[in-house]
Amino acid sequence: MADDRVTVAVIGAGEMGSAVGRRLLRMGARVITELRGRSEQSAGRVADAGLEVMDNDESLAREANFILSIVPPGVACAVAERFRGPLSRLARKPIFVECNAVAPKTVHKIETMLSAAGCNIVDAGIIGGPPPANDPATGPRFYACGRDAQLFASLTRYGLDIAVLDRPVGAASALKLAYAGLTKGFTSLSTAMIGAAARHHLADALRAELARSQPDIMVRIERFVPAMFPKAYRWIAEMEQIADFADDEGNGALIYQGAARLYERIAAEFENDPACESLSALTAFCKSSGR
Repeated sequence: MADDRVTVAVIGAGEMGSAVGRRLLRMGARVITELRGRSEQSAGRVADAGLEVMDNDESLAREANFILSIVPPGVACAVAERFRGPLSRLARKPIFVECNAVAPKTVHKIETMLSAAGCNIVDAGIIGGPPPANDPATGPRFYACGRDAQLFASLTRYGLDIAVLDRPVGAASALKLAYAGLTKGFTSLSTAMIGAAARHHLADALRAELARSQPDIMVRIERFVPAMFPKAYRWIAEMEQIADFADDEGNGALIYQGAARLYERIAAEFENDPACESLSALTAFCKSSGR
């Protein structure tokens, strides 16, 4: 190890990963990450957070006490596969913490993959937004389970909020997806129905009725629907994982397959033309309530 501090490797330099790394660093941990193939935006986030870049998987795994995989759910298995070889060659294994919004089946696949390399995993579901830079007491909660969950919970002294579930691997991810299915699922339902109302020239009437009879719902729509546009691309695979978690069409899986397709369309529209008619209608609906 480079020094006596705990060393945490954060894989994934997105908004959450870089912010978690910054929190750990500011609270006294050594934080390393990688930027191979990442965008200039990711490199900027890493630089702003002050994280140490080490673009070699062997070195990252060797140096780390913990590897936190915080990536889009669609690439979670690819990250685990990437580290299987390096981890298998180490005498001292770090703990691999799977922090992504994936279904229990996917977590079990990752667990099987890495157990073949002699590495234990912690299943950790993150609920909440990235930890802010200016408030060390605020941040998301990590729900964690698995044999080494208590060891992962030692990172609470470095500013993470970690709650251990006395359950086997898969439970934390199930809890995360149940929560995301409600919150992001509500956003998808709101988006779909506002869009349908707008196409039938009923957006004003719908908005007025929600403001009259469901003001709390209107407040949530105003807050979360426009904020979803730049995140929609990340939510496609998450909705597909939630569909897997829901299990079959009789239990609601098709709802989340539909949400995935809706977010896929919005992501494409936002990338190609953020001022397009459908996104403009959603924005207008959320800005016109007078609050």
